Amino acid sequence: MGKISKEQYEYALSRIEELLPLVDGYDVKDKSAIELSVLSDVVIEYEKEFFPIEKPTVAELIADGLIEKSMTQKELASILGVSPSRISEFVSGKSEPSLRQASQLCQALGITPALMLGL
Repeated sequence: MGKISKEQYEYALSRIEELLPLVDGYDVKDKSAIELSVLSDVVIEYEKEFFPIEKPTVAELIADGLIEKSMTQKELASILGVSPSRISEFVSGKSEPSLRQASQLCQALGITPALMLGL
């Protein structure tokens, strides 16, 4: 696909909103479904270039995990067997956990190892 302009992107978004109520599933004979598929590809390509999604940092993963688990840094420190100040260093990004600690963090906070490793 060539370079997509902002105008093409905005048109695609607008047209997708019009097509969504008309399309139920994907039928190769349904012109609206085909158009919706093509326009979706246009939007995806444009957003990959102009609105890339950054991978979260280890610090962000830990901070988000604490919130999701309604856990304090002190509670997490107790689980990992480290000081609360060490957890604070992880959350602030001042230091990163060792591989062993990263594994424990994944288990305690429900973070997938691939996400923790930035894959």
